[in-house]
Amino acid sequence: MTPPNLTDAAPDTSASPDILELAAELRVAIMRTSRILRTQATSDVVSPGQNSVLSVLGKRGPLTMRQLADIEHVQAPSMTRTVNHLCEGGFVARTEHPTDGRLVVVGLTDAGRAVLEESRRLRAAWLASRLDALPPGDQAALHRAAELLLEMTAR
Repeated sequence: MTPPNLTDAAPDTSASPDILELAAELRVAIMRTSRILRTQATSDVVSPGQNSVLSVLGKRGPLTMRQLADIEHVQAPSMTRTVNHLCEGGFVARTEHPTDGRLVVVGLTDAGRAVLEESRRLRAAWLASRLDALPPGDQAALHRAAELLLEMTAR
């Protein structure tokens, strides 16, 4: 009698995966995808770190240097260098804090918004091209996975 071909067998979906293995697999997949998306969004104009600052300002509006440094998990001198470069490029502007004259607020300029929109377009285009190559069933599975990840992170 010939042994069954194990490579042709359908995966056993009745057994739940080990939670720690699943967590490790998802972590690697999410981190790798995130890293690739970050590189897709960069250009000769801004670095990934600078793009991240633009993104924070785009989502949250004008912030102090300390707030930016805390959000980005960097030291104040590092954030100062990043903001200086973005100011020189005309992507952000510094203004006085409305209630505390000792503080400076950093906000996006129109040029910064344009760079941010272009980086989002590049990331979306890269991801869409990868998704388009997948069969409809895999696209549906990823759609459901995205919904689950959003639900899970909203808690």
